[in-house]
Amino acid sequence: MATNSSEALPAYAELQCVSNFTFLRGASHPEELVARASQLGYQALALTDECSVAGVVRAHTEAKKWGLHLVIGSQFQVSDESGRPAFTLIALAQNRNGYGNLCELITLGRTRAAKGSYCLRLADFTQPEPAYAHLRGLPDCLVLLAPKHHIAKPDLLQQAQWLCAAFPDRAWLALTLLHKSRDAQHRSVVEHVAHSLGLPVVATGDVCMHVRSRKPMQDTLTAIRLRKSIADCGFELAPNAEQHLRARLRLGNLYPPAALAETLKIAARCTFSLDELRYEYPDELVPAGETAASYLRGETYLGAHRRFPLGIPAQVQQQLEHELALIAEMAYEPYFLTVYDIVRFARGRQILCQGRGSAANSAVCYCLGITEVDPARGNLLFERFISKERNEPPDIDVDFEHQRREEVIQYIYAKYGRQRAALTGVVISYRPKSVLRDVGKALGVDLGLVDQVAKSHRWWDGSAALAERFAECGLDPSSPVAQHWADIAQKLLSFPRHLSQHPGGFIIARGKLLRLVPIENAAMPERSVVQWDKDDLDALGLLKVDILALGMLSMIRRALELISQQRGERFELQDIPAEDPATYAMIGRADTVGVFQIESRAQMSMLPRLLPRTFYDLVIEVAIIRPGPIQGGMIHPYLRRRQGLEPVTYPSPAIEQALARTLGVPIFQEQVMQIAMLAGGFTPGEADQLRRAMAAWKRKGQLDKFQDKLTQGMRANGYSEEFAQQICQQVQGFAEYGFPESHAASFALLAYASSWLKCHEPEAFLAALLNSQPMGFYAPAQLVQDSRRHGVTVLPVDVQASTWEAALEDMGRARPAVRLGLNMVSGLAQEAGFRIEEARAIEPFADIHDLALRAQLQRLDLEQLADANALASLAGHRRQALWQAVAGAPDKGLLQRAAIAEDEIQLPAPSEADDIVGDYRSLGLTLGRHPLALLRPVLAKMRFLPADVLNTFADRQVARACGIVTVRQRPETAKGVVFLTMEDETGAVNVIVWRDLVDRQRKELLGASLLGVYGIWQREGDVRNLVAKRLVDLSHLLGRLTANSRDFC
Repeated sequence: MATNSSEALPAYAELQCVSNFTFLRGASHPEELVARASQLGYQALALTDECSVAGVVRAHTEAKKWGLHLVIGSQFQVSDESGRPAFTLIALAQNRNGYGNLCELITLGRTRAAKGSYCLRLADFTQPEPAYAHLRGLPDCLVLLAPKHHIAKPDLLQQAQWLCAAFPDRAWLALTLLHKSRDAQHRSVVEHVAHSLGLPVVATGDVCMHVRSRKPMQDTLTAIRLRKSIADCGFELAPNAEQHLRARLRLGNLYPPAALAETLKIAARCTFSLDELRYEYPDELVPAGETAASYLRGETYLGAHRRFPLGIPAQVQQQLEHELALIAEMAYEPYFLTVYDIVRFARGRQILCQGRGSAANSAVCYCLGITEVDPARGNLLFERFISKERNEPPDIDVDFEHQRREEVIQYIYAKYGRQRAALTGVVISYRPKSVLRDVGKALGVDLGLVDQVAKSHRWWDGSAALAERFAECGLDPSSPVAQHWADIAQKLLSFPRHLSQHPGGFIIARGKLLRLVPIENAAMPERSVVQWDKDDLDALGLLKVDILALGMLSMIRRALELISQQRGERFELQDIPAEDPATYAMIGRADTVGVFQIESRAQMSMLPRLLPRTFYDLVIEVAIIRPGPIQGGMIHPYLRRRQGLEPVTYPSPAIEQALARTLGVPIFQEQVMQIAMLAGGFTPGEADQLRRAMAAWKRKGQLDKFQDKLTQGMRANGYSEEFAQQICQQVQGFAEYGFPESHAASFALLAYASSWLKCHEPEAFLAALLNSQPMGFYAPAQLVQDSRRHGVTVLPVDVQASTWEAALEDMGRARPAVRLGLNMVSGLAQEAGFRIEEARAIEPFADIHDLALRAQLQRLDLEQLADANALASLAGHRRQALWQAVAGAPDKGLLQRAAIAEDEIQLPAPSEADDIVGDYRSLGLTLGRHPLALLRPVLAKMRFLPADVLNTFADRQVARACGIVTVRQRPETAKGVVFLTMEDETGAVNVIVWRDLVDRQRKELLGASLLGVYGIWQREGDVRNLVAKRLVDLSHLLGRLTANSRDFC
């Protein structure tokens, strides 16, 4: 009779294992470790990342797939009284209480140290501070002491005695055998001490990789962590590759049977699973005498009466009742009330905010003031926001002014406390540039070469292109160094590098959040983050509120305030007239520099074709220039139908119900879901699962089963095979890129508001944009140039007139001027700017010495102001001002108020070119002539034409253009095409660079500040582009002038 060989092998559970979430030490993903442990037939695997549980959710999800028992724990370097590392402890959670204690202990260690480190002392386990008294002895956790190799017997005896006293009946000595020298002696010491104290010995592997072939990567990570080259790490590198998950046969030949058996006993006592975690919503927002349901209903209908003062439409009331019933059934009232409270706080502080995303499908959110999309105006699909089948909390995203969001964040911390609220973590993973730098340094490559290679590499470069970058930088791609560099860098891509903070995702709990997930300090002061990221929270169904920052909200609020000051009465967002023809006419001309969402090259190219005339047109415009509609081949059919060049047809009345508003072409995610329900027989919840599968198909590959169900359902409902396949192809095109209609509607509101401001209040629009930088596609230089071409008067920075920020200045004419602010001056401190304002408010400055004295300016401040020509009203041109600034800086002590009497020296004024260079150096822009106006004679000899002349060219005409590169874009959907925007003294030229030219002239394309383009003019109606055939770097003509572009490539 045959014997099952797996049964003859010793059973084993690995109890000491770190993943790559022990940053720069672990060399395997949690999922890899779980899969390998299962393949080797392990009974259990304990994930014990150092003072962290950041990787356990991924391990938990993978372990459920494999049916492997996952033990959750952590290991710590515990310090003695002197602060020196004493020994390593491994703590394993037995149950829910033990897990909570473990999370609190991790939080304690992390929050008392700087970001990225921790500090735990012996006393934290035996005599903790009063606030942590319940952690004495770490109840409901099993504890292993992992002795150092070669430890002396007396030292281990002392440590083990402490262990016995601190954790009676829950302590073990770990025996780790890794084929090091004197392994037998180490085993003898451990067993002798354990026997003398009655402690059991347990086998551990100190695992940091799932297979031994990860050893080169583990060495590289060690070198990166130590900031040395691998060659300089010496004995700090592991001497062999034994720290991997080893076969049970090898373990059976290496460890005593009792030590292996002990692993199973420990694993059996650790029954906790992350499935036991239960999130509880904050409940203190409900007034006495109310339930969460009654309070939410009351506030919703109060808001509905404010939204609809003439009466709540029946359709809206029906939608509200439907939503409130589903919210009550899912017990989500506290979540809505939490977000409502945050938004109410912001509005009370005059902080502009607006909800977006799937929350804009909710009539309840609209009535509570969380979102601004009128349910009576749109096409709501509430199941995209909440569904019974999904059975997970909704996700409400709220945008706040980016310059005032911190007020909202600190309100949340103050209201709920640091133990109940924290930002979601974000795992920062290696990207091409960072991995090339770190690996190159670890391999000992010359730092200059490392820097050169990293700078030359772009996100779209694959592994094959890396060889070309090596060759361009003078390194032989076939050399061992280059091969090893490329191989390790490729393997480390997407490896976790460190934990950062989410842009605004908050998790708030009713009780102690730190017993649900550990909290640690963020890099920013007054911030703390949990150790799990968004995907982890979603996997466990935990609530997250997104408190996001949006620069356009800051800009709109500032513009509204400037308009209010000019008009002498309050002007609010709701006062902007709807459906303004002049605004839509401006949008149709693609005159949208600085406007929200529709200022990109692709949007500007689409606007003259689509010609938005209504708000819903703008919703479509926002959504259609997305990878989903582009890859799904939906743009041209929609445009042909809109322009009357193709009939609008539908395969059935049911499909017409879903697609009528977009002329039979699916553009929004909600439409894909509606087709699935109307034609494919999906329930609302199944349709939402389809949407989520589309969003994650590259990562999880779960789309096929939904496509099969959709195809079968459409066949059963009488649709042709051809139509079913066409819909499935469109679903594939939408995968990961489809834009929800609710989200597009929220963004379209801001796009329209900013367009109206640009059209009717261009001065306030420019000033607000400058004061809200950095944001958008365009730098201040391009924003100022565009505004001046629209007739806006822009005045220079002047210490006698400028405030810290740009402001409107009455010129005695119909329209005000925009006065540039002192914040434009490079290097000038905000405090110095405020002191200038305060001193000038008393009386104007008499001269530079008076300015320096009363505003308490140092010599450096005066030099910066002089270089920006901000002292012209006191001293004349910038050279003269700089001379006087040096002399005008006040002395210290008794001579501080003494003026220097000396003959004034008249210095020659700088040339126009010198002034322009000085403007760009100090302000980043000039109010003088455009630099290319000075170069035009030279460019004319080279037969380069200005933008205004090129715009008169016919289609397919040979053309040459030269301009300062302002924007570079390489969209993922553009198949390698790069789009440039170049600016000259007459306007902008849009350039298309096809992939073959990108490859041939990469250096000129990505490196030139002043670029000459030889090509073919392309014109379709009002859409004009120059298709490049050859590029020439003419940056040398700019001399000392520095011009920076905003690159999205």
